[in-house]
Amino acid sequence: MDLSFARLGRDFAVTAMPTELAVLLVGVAARQAASPTARAQAGIGGSGPVDLLLAPPEGAFNTLMAAAITRWQEA
Repeated sequence: MDLSFARLGRDFAVTAMPTELAVLLVGVAARQAASPTARAQAGIGGSGPVDLLLAPPEGAFNTLMAAAITRWQEA
């Protein structure tokens, strides 16, 4: 199975990115990542472990809906 997604066919030459452009892009990405805005945003996103989102303490994603379904099944 070919997952390369070559849209132009098989007869095109692969070209490399010029070294100067690659260095420039790495520098831009590093400066953006080190900006005060990026650092503040990174601190906002990590509020808690991901496991708590997938396994809440109540055992249900929506406690009220789980109670309604349980009442409906008991009736």
